[in-house]
Amino acid sequence: MSVSPSPFLVSPSLHISSPKINLEGEIFLPSSKSESNRALIIQALCEKKCSLMNLSEARDTKILQRLLAQFRDIEEQEEDIRSQAKGRSADDVSLDLTLDVKDAGTTMRFLTAFCTIKNHPTLLKGTDRMHQRPIKELVLALRELGAQITYQKEDGFPPLFIHGFSPEAQKQSISIQGNISSQYISAVLMIAPLLPKGILLEIIPPVSSEPYIKMTLELMQYFGILHSWTENRIIIPHQQYSANQYKIESDWSAASYWYSMAAICSKSELFLRGLREKSWQGDNRIVKMMKGLGIRTYYEKDGVRLQKTSSRRSPFKYDFTPCPDLAQTMAVLCAALGVEAHMTGLHSLKIKETDRLTALKIELAKFGAEIEIINDNALHIPVCELHAPTEPLQTYHDHRMAMAFAPLALLFPITIDSPEVVQKSYPSFWEDMQKMGFRVK
Repeated sequence: MSVSPSPFLVSPSLHISSPKINLEGEIFLPSSKSESNRALIIQALCEKKCSLMNLSEARDTKILQRLLAQFRDIEEQEEDIRSQAKGRSADDVSLDLTLDVKDAGTTMRFLTAFCTIKNHPTLLKGTDRMHQRPIKELVLALRELGAQITYQKEDGFPPLFIHGFSPEAQKQSISIQGNISSQYISAVLMIAPLLPKGILLEIIPPVSSEPYIKMTLELMQYFGILHSWTENRIIIPHQQYSANQYKIESDWSAASYWYSMAAICSKSELFLRGLREKSWQGDNRIVKMMKGLGIRTYYEKDGVRLQKTSSRRSPFKYDFTPCPDLAQTMAVLCAALGVEAHMTGLHSLKIKETDRLTALKIELAKFGAEIEIINDNALHIPVCELHAPTEPLQTYHDHRMAMAFAPLALLFPITIDSPEVVQKSYPSFWEDMQKMGFRVK
């Protein structure tokens, strides 16, 4: 029996408003997309069965699941052919394989490394926007490790054809720039134990999104992988993943939108289920950020409880290098609260789903906020008083644009175009807003 899609995800736009100024209730947050995607790759690399619980329902994770299943099916078909034709080598049997990642950037990066270590000729492609997102540093690193990868169109960008892996061409020691994408580093780290010589990886500073690298290593360690990380060097010997079971934590990035709503409300008390005090997710930094804006976090057995304790308006300063996915949430919130903000460490925002810096500037201007982009790396948001927008908000095919601006419905009725973008990480977001008393239609 097929499930009908949410009406919120098939509508060309949503009109959102709030009849109340207080927010109380419980939210069942989606599972962490970041943890889910890493755990799925590790599961696929493990020779024995690994059990994963509470996997994300996000579109990106479902795409990765589907493509890994497609890869397994091809491997099984090839094995059947070999068993029926004894004497034929692995090189004699290689079925065509094309994997379409759509707009899932993490999936593109992780599968590029995964298909390399699996040594199967594979075409990796995606949407037009995906073909504009750079992947050069990852390809260079994998080539140093023995990968044979060719660009199908423009050098440095997908689509890619992965021919296979040549152990004789392998280097053990490689380096990767740390300020482009931590996902390049995570992609290489996850296949490192299966390399004949392991790896000695030097990360060239500065390092962006370091918590995501730590998350990758923590998950690998949970599944039996030993490593050492000293200064900018990570060493992983040749070894095998161990079978284990793991329950994915709820998503701190998703939690940030509810923190934002709690800060805008006159009074708020929310329980966010599934979050942990000892989390591997870097976006749990939202706790400290919001404490300075009057929101206290209380850790309980099954999640966290938020309470608004004050309405502080002191200037906000933060370096988002470790947690760039929180930048849109905080930029919109500071504008809403009339808090001056200086936000740095934003260089990676230009190569996300959209140019997030420019998108923020354009959409906040619709509310009367004049923000300044500084050197493609920082934002200055002056104290301002917002007014109701006179035109719909654009999402730029970016899930975080939609969810970062949604809390402004507590101040004014707003219209958001292309609301289906939230499927990428938080498919039930609009339903959850409706359950909390928002008018969504």
